[in-house]
Amino acid sequence: MVEDLWQNFLNNIQNEINPASFHAWFNDLRLIKLDNESVTIQVPMEIHKKILGDNYYSLIEDTLFKISGINYDIKFILEEEKKEFVDNSIVTVDNSSVDEIWESNLISSLNFENFIVGDTNRLAKVAGMAVAEQPGRIHNPLFIYGKSGLGKTHLMHAIGNFITEHSSKKVLYTTSDIFMNDYTGIANLEKGQNAIDYANNFKNKYRNVDVLIIDDIQYLVGAEKTQQEFFHTFNALHQANKQIIISSDRSPDDLKILEERLRSRFMWGLPVDIYPPDFDLRCRIIKQKIKNTSIADKLDENVIEFIANSCQNDVRFLEGALNRLMAYTAMIVPDKVDLEFANEALKDFINKNIYSENSIQNIQKVVADFYNITIEDLKGKKRSANIAYPRQIGMYLSRMLTDETFPRIGLEFGGRDHSTVIHACDKIENDLKSNKKLELEINEIKNKI
Repeated sequence: MVEDLWQNFLNNIQNEINPASFHAWFNDLRLIKLDNESVTIQVPMEIHKKILGDNYYSLIEDTLFKISGINYDIKFILEEEKKEFVDNSIVTVDNSSVDEIWESNLISSLNFENFIVGDTNRLAKVAGMAVAEQPGRIHNPLFIYGKSGLGKTHLMHAIGNFITEHSSKKVLYTTSDIFMNDYTGIANLEKGQNAIDYANNFKNKYRNVDVLIIDDIQYLVGAEKTQQEFFHTFNALHQANKQIIISSDRSPDDLKILEERLRSRFMWGLPVDIYPPDFDLRCRIIKQKIKNTSIADKLDENVIEFIANSCQNDVRFLEGALNRLMAYTAMIVPDKVDLEFANEALKDFINKNIYSENSIQNIQKVVADFYNITIEDLKGKKRSANIAYPRQIGMYLSRMLTDETFPRIGLEFGGRDHSTVIHACDKIENDLKSNKKLELEINEIKNKI
């Protein structure tokens, strides 16, 4: 079936490129026409024609050949161009039904029912349910903040799914990266009709919705023009009583390098934080996640407590431990999963991940204490040698001891550009080759982390 071929095509593409690129350039594509020689694909904006044609044409062509055995001629069209291409005798897609589909980008499996509640996230869920039941009328915007891996994204999807299930409202989930990529596309087009069309399509995508859910707003730091566009989008939606839901890894007050007028608007509604789950909540999360799995009837209670004690700060580590345990169980096939078995299955994972406390914030604290300066100094603008060099050491250690990206490290060190972080890492790495004192200092710092 054509629908199966198209879905197979999208699945293959998704496995080949990073998620942000897939959502930016492939998520909104529509198959319009398919015959023995050509494929016609509807794209949302003019910039998609250029990016797909210049950067992804070979990948699209190869992927279609791999799943169909046919070398298709590929055409990209906008919605307004569709009529001249459509021939009902060879179209294999129901275009009327395609036009009616709205891509919310929501993950249907993330709902309120499987969002496990404890003291550390209870207020966030209550606020989320209130918004879901009365979108645009209460807590607008809803600003959810907390460290990575605590369930912010799950809660946002749960709100969106509840709204779509109980109303006809248009919900759009996106990330600040995708918003930024979409907006940046306008700047990549020369002035003219194409740029005007792209800008209009951009505004239609983000402002012609009833609920806008935007994840990881902190990544708009440093993107001044994108911040301005988001400010106008925010105002347009808020004035029309449309619901806005935002997440961040820090509170509005801590987003000091975002525009003040944006931060003040984030405070108009309800800022609500999610804390790391306590022991009881971690145990209940584990029990929920092993339901209907191969280890559900084999897991001793003390193993659940062992994993809960080991994964204290991040639900994703907890999920990783369970996945590792299930994989090990599938290979060994024990009669029961007791503490001895769990220790054996998770020994490498626990040593490398669960007990690791090498967060950027922890590294900053240890570096600041070691050099008798403050964390604010590390994040600030002072360039004196007694601050600038420890700052570079902090960036270097953050890169070496965590999985964080250069942009994220730059963000944590006062919103610095990723190139600054790369320079710092290169400098410390080179200095270590000839500076024995520095090597001793960094080893001492590592021992304190």
